[in-house]
Amino acid sequence: MDETTAFRQRDRRPEALGSLSVLPDETICVLLEYVPPRDIAHLACVSSVMYILCNEEPLWMSLCLRRAKGPFDYKGSWKNTTLHLEGVTQDNDRKPLHFDGFNSLYLYKRFYRCNASLDGFSFDDGNVERRRDISLDEFSKEYDAKKPVLLSGLADSWPASKTWTIDQLSEKYGEVPFRISQRSPNKISMKFKDYISYMKTQRDEDPLYVFDDRFGEAAPELLKDYSVPYLFQEDWFEILDKENRPPYRWLIVGPERSGASWHVDPALTSAWNTLLCGRKRWALYPPGKVPLGVTVHVNEDDGDVSIDTPSSLQFSIHAQWWLDYYPLLADEDKPIECTLLAGETIYVPSGWWHCILNLEPTVAVTQNFVNKENFGFVCLDMAPGYQHKGVCRAGLLALDDENSEEMEEEETHGEDDSTLSYSDLTRKEKRVRMNGEEETENHEEDANGVSKRYNMWKKGFSYDIDFLSKFLDKERDHYNFPWSMGNSVGQREMRGWLSKLWVLKPELRNLIWKGACIALNAEKWLRCLEEVCNFHNLPSVTEDEKLPVGTGSNPVYLFSDYAVKLFVEGGLEQSMYGLGTELEFYDILGQANSSSKSHIPDVLASGILYFEKGSYKVVPWDGKRIPDILTSSSLDFDASMLNSEFPFGIWNKTLLQQRNKGKPPAHDSFGSLSSHVWPYIITQRCKGKIFAQLRDDLTWSDAQNLATFLGQQLRNLHQLPYPPVTRPELLNANEGHEELKIPPEWKVFVDDLCQKKKDVTNRLENWGNPIPKALMNKIDEYIPDEFFVDLLHVFKDTDVGDEIKPCTWIHSDVMDDNIHMEPYADDDSVDGQHSSWRPGHILDFSDLSIGDPIYDLIPIHLDVFRGDTDLFKKLLESYGLPLIRSKSAAADSMRKKVLSPSYRTMCYCILHEDNVLGAMFSIWDELRTAESWEQVELTVWSFLNSY
Repeated sequence: MDETTAFRQRDRRPEALGSLSVLPDETICVLLEYVPPRDIAHLACVSSVMYILCNEEPLWMSLCLRRAKGPFDYKGSWKNTTLHLEGVTQDNDRKPLHFDGFNSLYLYKRFYRCNASLDGFSFDDGNVERRRDISLDEFSKEYDAKKPVLLSGLADSWPASKTWTIDQLSEKYGEVPFRISQRSPNKISMKFKDYISYMKTQRDEDPLYVFDDRFGEAAPELLKDYSVPYLFQEDWFEILDKENRPPYRWLIVGPERSGASWHVDPALTSAWNTLLCGRKRWALYPPGKVPLGVTVHVNEDDGDVSIDTPSSLQFSIHAQWWLDYYPLLADEDKPIECTLLAGETIYVPSGWWHCILNLEPTVAVTQNFVNKENFGFVCLDMAPGYQHKGVCRAGLLALDDENSEEMEEEETHGEDDSTLSYSDLTRKEKRVRMNGEEETENHEEDANGVSKRYNMWKKGFSYDIDFLSKFLDKERDHYNFPWSMGNSVGQREMRGWLSKLWVLKPELRNLIWKGACIALNAEKWLRCLEEVCNFHNLPSVTEDEKLPVGTGSNPVYLFSDYAVKLFVEGGLEQSMYGLGTELEFYDILGQANSSSKSHIPDVLASGILYFEKGSYKVVPWDGKRIPDILTSSSLDFDASMLNSEFPFGIWNKTLLQQRNKGKPPAHDSFGSLSSHVWPYIITQRCKGKIFAQLRDDLTWSDAQNLATFLGQQLRNLHQLPYPPVTRPELLNANEGHEELKIPPEWKVFVDDLCQKKKDVTNRLENWGNPIPKALMNKIDEYIPDEFFVDLLHVFKDTDVGDEIKPCTWIHSDVMDDNIHMEPYADDDSVDGQHSSWRPGHILDFSDLSIGDPIYDLIPIHLDVFRGDTDLFKKLLESYGLPLIRSKSAAADSMRKKVLSPSYRTMCYCILHEDNVLGAMFSIWDELRTAESWEQVELTVWSFLNSY
């Protein structure tokens, strides 16, 4: 019998796995992750090899992290911890079984990574420049946004330099839960003492580590133990409100082998990282130099960036790159490296790739920041599109073949494992390579013989804002194209940030304007504004007034006595219906002689701006016809629309929305016209400031007056008549419900809710809300189909013969930037100077719809009042209208629920087209542990039931 035959007789794998033996061990381990824990226990009894695979700790770690939520306690092993979460008692006295005749290279590699010693990873001092006692001027000239530097002495005076040891932190903050970094669908945390216990006993290939951006809230005293070093105190994100500012500081605690895989910091911000105890190994590459084994994906639709790092399918192994890839690198391709010691600080410039490996248990603090040196890069990363985001991270390798001769040359040399892929709607991926031969290296050494390998960029690539901005898609802007979910701040926050910078940093206007042109296409919109002003003989905007104001969804300019809004969001079709509906509303407002007229800005002019044959042209438009620029095109308009008094009014807009159901958000049937035709409106400029600018300055009396004002204006809006439904398609929407005599506008409103229900789970998940998984699974139970049927039964008062108007105009966007406040002098004023603010106007009626008036309560309670029920009760006092329009006695429980204002409002929140649940969960922290939607409903909206 030869050795091969003997081995085959000893190999128990084929018989133990049966038909599964054709699958690699790696694939079987991945499949097991999708099996419930109790079934895993049953599978372990099937055969010897399945017993081995089903008792692997990485499997149980994955199972545990998928189930854990909130703080959890580590029970000595991941299997015990998972079973504890499942409520299963584990027999710890039972000895594990051992089997021979089974060899797995995959499991051995994983075992090796779990037990590899990292002593050898600190083999030298690295080649990152080291400085001490550097001046701010030196730092700005030599390093800021240019290259990394290792700094000594910045933390010498910190209390943290003496007290942030693992033992002392555990003693003082042992009962405080901190957030844990892990690729898990749930946000998890552990009490610090439990984490330290885990850290000392674990042998995971990807150990958990504390990476908490809210440690200052969990343990405020920690913030007193350190201060931002003098080199990094300029941070332009500081002007954002706390709730709008992206995460920027982290407490980091981790054991040996933990760390961070290759990445570029979010929004291309710069960062500093100070180590308080332990040792960290750092590796860095300049922008555009993709590390070996790393793949960058850029979504062609919205520009979202994701990065794949070396991993064993289901785990991101921080040490794996050092173990498997680093030894393969030629000396000239190795990263810039250093070992960070306790008390030292490393500065990482914008756009630099970096990877961190903890060589022993460590404690560190880090912060990201924006200053005048990296501001342009941050604006560039926020700009819509995809090509420039790929170029920022992978250099010219991000370009299409036809746009890059260098790319064609690379393909003749073959391909390695460093790749970038960017995706179109078919998710097509293109693989490209990095090759050391095509890198321009600088092997100059300093006086100490340390190589200065900072110029590692591909020939022709420059990490310069002027060069990088050439790759922007000039036709895309923040108002027209999808926003990347990976961006650090939202669209509204980005616009508001630039507006605030413009006001607060007048000495840097040139730099801010350059950033606004990159992010907002501001130069294009300024040119459009100038054409409108010339046509209507309006004064020219000054240098101070050339940037769009506020956070709105369209460019708005305030100058002299005028406010000009260009309608651009969503393309021409959406813009035409936005302005058309607003003009129709103003026409009805004037005819109705409503008292709200004095609290809505006067319309001075409106029209269409378009670019044709090399020049801009302007034509007036009052909304009562289809503009010639549209009728002369190839677009088709049906007879009903041509005969409508307002062809782009509310019901044609509603019909369009019905037709576009299920189509991509950017769908625009006006085609190429969208890129060079823009509606606009000119209104009287209101004196004073928007509420968003004054929120923190208002007295309680001012806030109460605002609540009363909003109640009055909502009542006036909801009592205003709306046009009768004339479209045949909407009139026929009542088919099948003739016996109910349901008004078509009510049926249209309910049908829209039904459509939103169909994809509500995907929408909520895409927003990344901190909604407990248990709640996500209960949406269908909380909002059954009967909800929509019963809504159709309660549209009128059936106890009396008179039908009550069920629907109203809905503003839908009464938020802090659409409320205008006026200064006034009260009884406590000194020398006639005002000391208070009173509400004067409601702004922006382009998002009008027809539906349940309760809808308008949602943004007011969440955005304006920030959950203050006292202010909202004050609003309801002045509102004075019933929230539910039916008094009919309902026999069944579902009908009674629909008649409950709190339940109805909560359903609208879940189905809302905007991320209102995100606002709710940020205002009420207790909702994060809610176990039912009823609990959420009562926490936020129960006061409505007593109205």
